Formats: sequence, C-alpha cells, structure tokens
Amino acid sequence: MLTNYISSAQEKLERLKNEQPENFSGLGEKLADAIDNGGIIHIFGAGHSHILAEEVFYRAGGLVPVSPILHEPLMLHEGALRSSDFERKNDYADTFMEQADIRPEDVLIVSSTSGRNPVPVDAALYAKNKGAYVVGITSLVYSASQSSRHQDGYKLTDVVDTAIDNYSEAGDAALTHPDVDVPFGPTSTLIGVAIMQSLMAETIRALAVRGETAPVLKSGNIDGADERNRQLIEAYKERIPLLR
Repeated sequence: MLTNYISSAQEKLERLKNEQPENFSGLGEKLADAIDNGGIIHIFGAGHSHILAEEVFYRAGGLVPVSPILHEPLMLHEGALRSSDFERKNDYADTFMEQADIRPEDVLIVSSTSGRNPVPVDAALYAKNKGAYVVGITSLVYSASQSSRHQDGYKLTDVVDTAIDNYSEAGDAALTHPDVDVPFGPTSTLIGVAIMQSLMAETIRALAVRGETAPVLKSGNIDGADERNRQLIEAYKERIPLLR
C-alpha cells in the first residue's frame, strides 16, 4: 500500500507539472499583481480543505500577505458531522465572508475537491461580487460526477476565474484492495499542498523578476530573523487580523 499510495500521488504530481504549467505561471503573475497593488491573498476551504489555508499562513519561507479564512463551525474540531451540515447550507457563507474584508485588489483561493457544496461556491461568489480575482482548487472528474447542491445549480468551476485540477478521484480515495469494500487513501490534501506551495513560489518568482523584494517570512528559529519578520508583519497586520 505504501508503494501504491506514493505511486498514485506521484502520478498526480506529474500531471500537475506537465498539464497545468500555464495556470501556475499565470496565477503567479496575478498574485504578484495583487501584492503590488496592496492586496491580500485570502484562502478558504471547509472541512479538510481548510488545511490548505493554514499550510501557507505565517510560514517560514512563505508570503506574509496571506489571510486564511478560518470559520470554526466549518472546521472539524467543533464537530465533524456539524461541519458537513454547515457546508451544505445555501447562503451560509455570507455570515462569515463579510468579516474577511475582501477588496477588488485581492485574490481569493477556494478549495473544494467535490466542488458541489453551497458554502465554497457562495464564498467564491461573494469575492467575485467584491471585485476580487477568484481561484478554485477542485477535482474536475469528481465535480463532473456529482450534481450540485447549490440552490442555483452552480459548482465551484462555474463561478471562479481560474480552476486548478487536483486530479482526485470521485470520492477522493485513490486505492483499492480485494478485501476492502470501499476505496481508501485520499490524495486531495497532499496534492493541494503542492498546489498551494507552487503558487506561492511562482508569486515570489514573479515579484523577483520585477526587481522587487518579495515579502517572505524567514524562520524565527534563524538568528536575526525576528526584526525582519516584525517589519513585514507590521506592514500587513491591519488587513490580516490573525497576524496580530
């Protein structure tokens, strides 16, 4: 199973590298534009998808102007079944998205592997209505295999400006075994992390090519990093409350 899981992940990573390079280079420029214009990169996901927002927030070697939208009822620690119920509610996203301070110069990245539930769709629509550029991370195969739960029939791919395919199977389980009656071994988080870190790296590259110094955090466990990081955080903490 170790070999099978890693082989499945490697196949998806190779597809990501070979089939979507234009998406990544183009989005790197778009995210760099946002930072140049004083914007913020917001990231949202419900359930396990929220992990992608935490992955690149306040991260050594990562960009400072990243704001995770962490709405606790949609995370797992307040109740897993409860979070799934909330994600399926139409119009629920407005109850927390209005606190995110989405502006036209910003980018929102929404992760939803199935792409069918109302909350990720409505979060994307909210940001679009605010004039922000919206990116979706989803599985095109999974999304196409299921009906929408949104009241207007939308899936995430219908409402974003750019969609990145994470290549998850329908059900997000990559492995099978003759003695197991359901597929197992989800890959969406592993591939999603690669997508997020690649997007951040492309953005940093785009800023560097422009001759700019990218606002990248240095590890606080490296001597001399604290003052540099303090100055960067000071510049963004008004727009990113979780940096305070």
